Amino acid sequence: MFLDETATTTKMTRLRGRAKRGQRFKAKAPFGHWGSQTFIAALRCDSLTAPWIINGAMNKVLFETYVETQLAPTLQPGDVVILDNLAS
Repeated sequence: MFLDETATTTKMTRLRGRAKRGQRFKAKAPFGHWGSQTFIAALRCDSLTAPWIINGAMNKVLFETYVETQLAPTLQPGDVVILDNLAS
């Protein structure tokens, strides 16, 4: 199985936009409430397993918690887990 994580942040919200000539552009964007969410999961050849979403960035403690509580219970004898170069 392949294990990977990805993240999204509210800082990716555009702060500017376009409108038709003579009209005002109106939209909402979080102001000063920047946050991020991380999604991690394992991909088997036939399914996605052990999905987990956390508020904030991944770190060593959260990764260890993920492995112990989410990933390990889904492992079967003979499974091989391949990770990317997650710095934490």
